[in-house]
Amino acid sequence: MRQETPVPASTGPKKLRYHTIREAIRRDIETRRVSPGERLPSDAELAVRFDASRLTVIRALRELETEGLVHRRAGSGTFVRSAPAAAATHTFGILMPDLGDGEVFEPIARGIARAGEALHHRMLWGNAPASGQQKEQYADELCRYFIDRKVSGVFFAPVELTAHQDDINRRIAADLTSAGIPVVLVDRCVLPYPQRSHHDLAGIDNHRAGYRMTAHLIGSGCRSIAFAYRPGSAPTVDARLAGYRCALQQHGLVEVPLPSGAPLREFVEQHRPDGIVCANDLTAARLMHDLLKMGIRIPEDIRMVGVNDVKYAGFLPVPLTTLRQPCHEIGGAAMTLMLERQASPEAPVRDILLDCELVVRQSCGAK
Repeated sequence: MRQETPVPASTGPKKLRYHTIREAIRRDIETRRVSPGERLPSDAELAVRFDASRLTVIRALRELETEGLVHRRAGSGTFVRSAPAAAATHTFGILMPDLGDGEVFEPIARGIARAGEALHHRMLWGNAPASGQQKEQYADELCRYFIDRKVSGVFFAPVELTAHQDDINRRIAADLTSAGIPVVLVDRCVLPYPQRSHHDLAGIDNHRAGYRMTAHLIGSGCRSIAFAYRPGSAPTVDARLAGYRCALQQHGLVEVPLPSGAPLREFVEQHRPDGIVCANDLTAARLMHDLLKMGIRIPEDIRMVGVNDVKYAGFLPVPLTTLRQPCHEIGGAAMTLMLERQASPEAPVRDILLDCELVVRQSCGAK
């Protein structure tokens, strides 16, 4: 596969067991230890080879299947796919203004690239500047570049935390559509939650994520729970906030407002929260440092949780309990949506929402 401005290698957390199995089988395929069309060892044989459960092996094989490297036949086994003819190659654009942040979108972009590798697809992308106005301009210019290049499709993660984000996102999606370029949204929609655009989307169920983390704190004994977020965030945050409120309502608890800009000490003294659900790990990290400076103990006084499981989540002053986004898998799902959209342009719009893994650490006070 050819790519421009390649994404740097991950420096994230230690790989899970199924990641290790997936990469080992990938190396066998790439180095031709197993040939195109050849049958892989059975699930049970691979489980013995890697000293893992069959479920773990199956998860690794399903990811390789999503990436187009293998295909599974019921009752027959798993086979290495034959490489398609070079004429089938497409050029896709990755428009992710937050790609340079590196915590979520870089691994998603790598997942997209890997999913297209077996089909010899080419990826075009770049890194955006950090400031809001420059980020908006960059996104607009990159959109024009993709249109001029007549790419086969664009993977678009809408801009957030800028002054004109809603207008920019809608215009980019509309311009690409007018140019006849399929758009697959990644992580978030171009419209405010709970509205839904007419583009396919790959991500996680953010409403469920907010509900799940709130319910986790409730299960840990919290009864006065706040939700922390940055105003102007993406629709994913609004969905997590809605899930937080749903969990409180179902458990008969009242929302504890955490207004933006209010003095933190004043808020804590007035509302005395015993738990805080943070919209993401960055918000949790900043809030944790502020609370610790105030002499508030975590988790003894306030329990905290986040969402994303960024690489530093386990190395904060109090290791953070969070939901781990399956970033590589989101990328693979996005590529699946793109190829299916090209094959069936009139098909109904689809969401592929992947599940997250709960990573329990010290900040929530649970074992």
